[in-house]
Amino acid sequence: MENYRGNGRGIMIPNREVGIVGYGAYIPRFRIRADEISRIWKDGEESLHLEEKSVAGLDEDTATMAIEAARNALERGRINPGDMGAIWVGSESKPYAVKPTATIVAEALGSTPHLNAADWEFACKAGTEALQAALGFVSSGMAHYALAIGADTAQGRPGDALEYTASAGAAAFLVGPGEESLAVLEGSYSFVSDTPDFFRRPLQPYPEHGHRFTGEPAYFRHTLQAGQYLMEHLGTKPQDYACIVLHQPNAKFPERAARLLGFSEKQFRPGLLVEVIGNTYAGSSPLGLTAYLDQAQPGERVLMVSFGSGAGSDAFSFRITEKIRKNLAPLPAVQDYISRRREIDYATYARYRGKLNYG
Repeated sequence: MENYRGNGRGIMIPNREVGIVGYGAYIPRFRIRADEISRIWKDGEESLHLEEKSVAGLDEDTATMAIEAARNALERGRINPGDMGAIWVGSESKPYAVKPTATIVAEALGSTPHLNAADWEFACKAGTEALQAALGFVSSGMAHYALAIGADTAQGRPGDALEYTASAGAAAFLVGPGEESLAVLEGSYSFVSDTPDFFRRPLQPYPEHGHRFTGEPAYFRHTLQAGQYLMEHLGTKPQDYACIVLHQPNAKFPERAARLLGFSEKQFRPGLLVEVIGNTYAGSSPLGLTAYLDQAQPGERVLMVSFGSGAGSDAFSFRITEKIRKNLAPLPAVQDYISRRREIDYATYARYRGKLNYG
């Protein structure tokens, strides 16, 4: 991208200041506890350190959740939906195999027809992939505003370890000029490789995961490389950040990665949601960032590092501006969505997630 100053090794720093003008979240109200899943399958969930996870209702999917999060982002940013230059949705659980989710979202928001709309895929980092592209799109001057969304209604095979974590949620970021932004981008970096740790072939209802690839070769290698390299290039250190937000497949991985990068528990706790809502896949690190922004203060910095199986990580460094104080519209915060929970049993969960085969 001509608008980015780089060293040819993946670092992207905009020539024109750009950042997050508004943000929004959405988390379904239904919850299933980890011990309820364990009760059915007679195995243990203790190693995952999860209490429960969010579950999409019968009338909810990736598109409906993306719409709710996007409406919150536009209202918080006080932007007319018709001013959007692009709306991009990152997900690995689209409601249609062949039909864009982004056009559904754009139509519901009232942003059609004069805009770019597309779906993005890269496993759990599809949302940050869309965010990175939106930042470049606005920085280039090709659009004044762009909307990037990460949303998923992920599923795990019954009885599989993923069933404890695969959950539902969405986060949306309205990207615009730096002078309007509550969080200005300082730089971004991506680190990718062909690491087959997680995949789903056509017509397969549930994903497969390569257990021995999941940790060190996949999650930790990419997360640590992305975070370390970006900080080295920007000349920043862990103590320069108020918070680090990481992809959250479980509770243990982000805690360990944060410490290996040199961050304290105080720094990674504000964005750690997996214990109470599970792994929202493309919405995981984006939702963590929205949770931090709900309490961020001017002058702080936040480092976000996503992870997507297959595999890759996107790292972002944002600086919080005074605009954060002016974006406190009476909208639901992440904690509000977490608090409005309704517990369901495994039978209801199986019905809601389409796990019953009627033959």
